[in-house]
Amino acid sequence: MAATESLQQVTVVTVTFNSAHCLPALGVALSSFPHVIVVDNGSDDGCEQHAPQHIPHAQVLALPNNLGFGAANNRALAQVQTPFALLLNPDCEITPQAAEQLVRTASAWPDAAMVAPQLLQPGGAPEVNYRWPHLLWNSRGPAITEGPACVGFVCGAAMLLRMDAFGGQFFDEQFFLYYEDDDLCTRLFNQHQAMVIDPAATAVHRSRGSVRGRSPLRSEYIRGYHHAQSKLIYSRKYQSTAIARKQQRSLLWQTALALPLRLLAYNPRLLARMWGRFQGVIDWKAI
Repeated sequence: MAATESLQQVTVVTVTFNSAHCLPALGVALSSFPHVIVVDNGSDDGCEQHAPQHIPHAQVLALPNNLGFGAANNRALAQVQTPFALLLNPDCEITPQAAEQLVRTASAWPDAAMVAPQLLQPGGAPEVNYRWPHLLWNSRGPAITEGPACVGFVCGAAMLLRMDAFGGQFFDEQFFLYYEDDDLCTRLFNQHQAMVIDPAATAVHRSRGSVRGRSPLRSEYIRGYHHAQSKLIYSRKYQSTAIARKQQRSLLWQTALALPLRLLAYNPRLLARMWGRFQGVIDWKAI
């Protein structure tokens, strides 16, 4: 079936890392999208080799090493020729109709640099994948918008970018994993660039389902390590070095006190993630 005019304007960008198990569902979901770029971040599960089997029309960029989520997206975004890029995690599924709705909303809001769908859990319950910048407002709890609304943050699992709004500057590559979407949205917010959530477009998000690989515990360690590192990098960038150092000390004590409890309530994955967090806090340097 020929792609619609709206879908011709969109390049889907998906970054994979040990995500071969996501490829069958991703291939079905993206079969109607004419422009797809898959960036493989040095997987060891054959993701690079299997991607053409499931998404034969995709351009596959195989990176020799894991450069990080933001850096891998940047490599693909540098090659996008369409007016819009739809960043989509491998554990997200979006329909062509939802993507067309995002393009319609972007057309209705020409000043919006970004438009995002409402994320849904696999069972259909909505996720709260948007908010105002947390450095400026304290959340009052979850709320679901009933129509298109301007927001101050959108989860990076699924977002439509208006390419000419960014001037070629996308993700800050000092964020290896986590907080790269916070950083991108904070920069847009500070530049008075609009971000819009449209609940009429939805995408299913199987959160934390994109990475498997040969060593699940190693993956959890990496998650914890880079979450801690990126949290402190973000605090230093948007608050101050002094605040980031204070936060580092607080995280160090919190994690050190929580580790023995995690050992008692033994869960290998959570323990690996917490140990990664502990090491990430220790290794962070305010430079």
